[in-house]
Amino acid sequence: MQPGCSRRDGNPEVTQIRIGELKLTQSKEAMERARGLIPGGVNSPVRAFGSVGGGPPFIARASGSRIWDIDGNEYLDLVGSWGPMIAGHAHPDVVAAVKNAAEMGTSYGSPTPGESELASMVVSRVPGVEMLRLVNSGTEATMSALRLARAHTDRAKFIKFEGCYHGHGDAFLVQAGSGAATLGIPNSPGVPGAVVGDTLIAPFNDLEIVRQLFHENPGEIAAVIVEPVAGNMGCVPPRPGFLEGLRELTRTNGALLIMDEVMTGFRLARGGAGERFGVVGDLITMGKIIGGGLPVGAYGGSRELMNRMSPAGPVYQAGTLSGNPLAVAAGMATLELLAEKSVYRTLEGLGDLLETGIESTIRKHGYPVCVQRVGSMFCLYFREGPVRNYKDAAGADIKMFSRYFHAMLRRGIYLAPSQFEAGFLSLAHSEEDVQKVFEAGQGSLAEAFDGL
Repeated sequence: MQPGCSRRDGNPEVTQIRIGELKLTQSKEAMERARGLIPGGVNSPVRAFGSVGGGPPFIARASGSRIWDIDGNEYLDLVGSWGPMIAGHAHPDVVAAVKNAAEMGTSYGSPTPGESELASMVVSRVPGVEMLRLVNSGTEATMSALRLARAHTDRAKFIKFEGCYHGHGDAFLVQAGSGAATLGIPNSPGVPGAVVGDTLIAPFNDLEIVRQLFHENPGEIAAVIVEPVAGNMGCVPPRPGFLEGLRELTRTNGALLIMDEVMTGFRLARGGAGERFGVVGDLITMGKIIGGGLPVGAYGGSRELMNRMSPAGPVYQAGTLSGNPLAVAAGMATLELLAEKSVYRTLEGLGDLLETGIESTIRKHGYPVCVQRVGSMFCLYFREGPVRNYKDAAGADIKMFSRYFHAMLRRGIYLAPSQFEAGFLSLAHSEEDVQKVFEAGQGSLAEAFDGL
């Protein structure tokens, strides 16, 4: 099935399930304590449930496709730590790799053979990557890739897309998605105007505006950075020809194309979005899956570009814990589990089943909905589709999403707690798990629509 909105009829035979009020006594107490020690009680804003209301369950443990909170509630997890857990939680191979690495020491501050082994696995799979640099997060990866693009072109300006989130680097916090969209903050306080003065904005999927920006800024644009599938305004696939058009425009105008695959890397295909869509960026940023659930990121490209990085070249970037042996071990174990292309066929089949069932179930209740999916990434919008950009995503019924989210949570289904975040499936999910989503959905919809 092509990515985009489903338009299928029919509804699986499901049994409505009902549960009582969700008990979160210990989680509420934990949140109160956290608020006195951590800003907002969380270390990443979307975890605070600001978009959907209420308070989050505090998680105690996870295994396979399930997570359990400190109150003992079990959930079928469709978040997967926001994407990294493509093999499922606590996969035995990943756990063993981390344990073995930890027994040898957790950090050295010196090179290790594992760093080159992980780099070799990435180079062999991802189109356009001949060398890479390991960092500690996706944010570090995008910041470093932009610095390299500016140094290579000797230009300052760059183009990003409205609603696309590339981490919390100052230059990127302009009309960003994800948590910034949830909180309604187009620009963060503390980001000087001069820092974002070279950030140019275009709507996602709009080549004409990109072409116009190049025309208005001749010889000044260093790069275009794009999520090949926008996962921070839900799940918005590229329109046919969009990525190809960006590739042509950057080459014609002497700019670099940065493909931000922090979310899509190793998620959409063995070689990421570059393999799936056949468009290769000059620089590719990675994160999430490449660390198997531990903090890691990377950016890579041609030898010519990457050899401009210090100490091989003059562009500086460093990190005390970059290439951490535990993160490297988890990443290698995870990529090994994704070595065969057949695993992506499995994920595609599960995604297709989930997409079809969710949309048909909601439409049966007479409410407009658009379910968009690419591979094992998905999002549902309470509005007619398709959703092509941030403006479309912002037009969804967010209050309805919040009602649906909490109704599903009470039935043991853990969705992303924001309309502007993608959901994820893993190899640990089964067709029975997807059926459980449908069953929960029947009762959830009845509850969510009650009184509307």
